[in-house]
Amino acid sequence: MKCAIYGAGSLGTVLGAYMTKNGVPVELVNRNKAHVAALNEKGAHITGTVEMTVPVKAITPDEMSGEYNVIFLMTKQLLNKEVVTFLKPFLTEDGVIVTLQNGIPEPGIAEIVGAGHTMGCTVEWGAALTAPGVCTLTSEPDSLSFHMGKMDGITDSQFNLVKELLEKMCPVHTEENLLGARWSKLLINATFSGLGTVVGGRFGDVSENKDAQKVAVRCMKECIDVGHAAGAQFAPVQGKDITKLFYYTNPIKRTIAQLLVPIAMKKHRDIEPSMLQDLKNGKPCEVDAINGVVCEWGRKCGIPTPINDRIVEVIKKEQAGELKFEAANIRLFDDLLK
Repeated sequence: MKCAIYGAGSLGTVLGAYMTKNGVPVELVNRNKAHVAALNEKGAHITGTVEMTVPVKAITPDEMSGEYNVIFLMTKQLLNKEVVTFLKPFLTEDGVIVTLQNGIPEPGIAEIVGAGHTMGCTVEWGAALTAPGVCTLTSEPDSLSFHMGKMDGITDSQFNLVKELLEKMCPVHTEENLLGARWSKLLINATFSGLGTVVGGRFGDVSENKDAQKVAVRCMKECIDVGHAAGAQFAPVQGKDITKLFYYTNPIKRTIAQLLVPIAMKKHRDIEPSMLQDLKNGKPCEVDAINGVVCEWGRKCGIPTPINDRIVEVIKKEQAGELKFEAANIRLFDDLLK
């Protein structure tokens, strides 16, 4: 059995370290030569809520060879068509690409490699790449989990193999409702990664700030309204029904939802949004694949998405250098709260 993690940045390096530590050889593939060199020379150093250094095998994409039974896809979605087309010849006859990306990437991947080679997985934890070969795990160890589903045509043996691999790191929840799991993760990312990037902070800078909480619950309501209109039934997140917790129909329920935000995000408060990490490193971020997806589906379904529209607008201004990453940016939503 041969497997790879393609796009082994922060999350992929952490996953690769756990898999390798627990007896599964896996190739960590990344275009960043300095990161690859550091991984091979010093191992994957994972710090933060855990502390370990694990010898791993890292390569660049041009060094890939042979065929893989499983390729975990952890790049940004911006280049999915090019990346998945590149990976297709590397799959075994029953090989699968398992996307751990944000948004709803499975349909586009299946168009290239086929539904029988496409699986989806949501990541319920966060990490940051702090130096070549060094990643900080920002979620508490007891809050790590994956939610995994499959496209039609995936066999039980394919599914069980991937589940077994991911369980080398943390619990894997089988998700019959893959679309619902995707919308639930999209809601979390659109709200806390989106607004975290807006204010230039971590999830806790959103969940523990009263002004940001007001925007956050409105963002979540938009996501739920759009998801329902798109036919999704939101899946529980780590055992919690987020629609019951955060959906509101009157000011009293909205206030209760705001009070629940810091409690729900306590174990993930130190996550730094990947979009913010990209912008700090001078890279384009994938806001169009996160908040932009909510906006797109909102237009298709006739559901207004003013909060998500504004998040996209603000982040693109930050990306263009027209706005700083600062807490004061939450004031840019004041007119939408009236």
